[in-house]
Amino acid sequence: MKSFILASGSVIRAEMLRNAGVPLETVVARVDEEAIKLAMLSEGAPARDIADALGEMKARRVATKYPEALVLGADQVLVCEGKMFDKPDSIDAAREQLQALRGKTHELLSAAVIIEDGAPIWRHIGRAQLMMRPFSDEFLENYLQAHAEDLFTTVGAYKLEVEGSQFFTRVQGDYFSVLGLPLLEILGFLRTRGICEE
Repeated sequence: MKSFILASGSVIRAEMLRNAGVPLETVVARVDEEAIKLAMLSEGAPARDIADALGEMKARRVATKYPEALVLGADQVLVCEGKMFDKPDSIDAAREQLQALRGKTHELLSAAVIIEDGAPIWRHIGRAQLMMRPFSDEFLENYLQAHAEDLFTTVGAYKLEVEGSQFFTRVQGDYFSVLGLPLLEILGFLRTRGICEE
């Protein structure tokens, strides 16, 4: 059986897979995500293609060092009213982003690509639509102060699995994709390769 590598430093992605019983190693993929996004946006690429390309790029980068393994790369993008959002890099950026999303529906696209022998052999994009309630400024400030260390690790500046759930009135689509991986589809593929039990 081939080894399985997650090309990511994401704690939650690794945790989801391990909690599902998937034996894996993690290796952080070093890619210039910002340069890739800017180049693709300048060419008019849709958000789903950007997420897919970033996931593939991460998997390819790690696969060159581990050619005998199955390597999973993943990326997530957030789109609201045609605008793509990135992970905030400051409290002020997180505040502005959450204010921009307040009272609106946004979409999360979670792309996953598996590389074997240097080529993609499986890919999937999970989708979820999330409706934010018109929360108060006081709630927002309290959240920013209480969760300062978590704000910069997610594309939405919130974690649905903890207090970030209070921002929302409705979530439609795949819960695992909200967290960053289309987990059920990945597990289905891994069963076909003997990584997970049938």
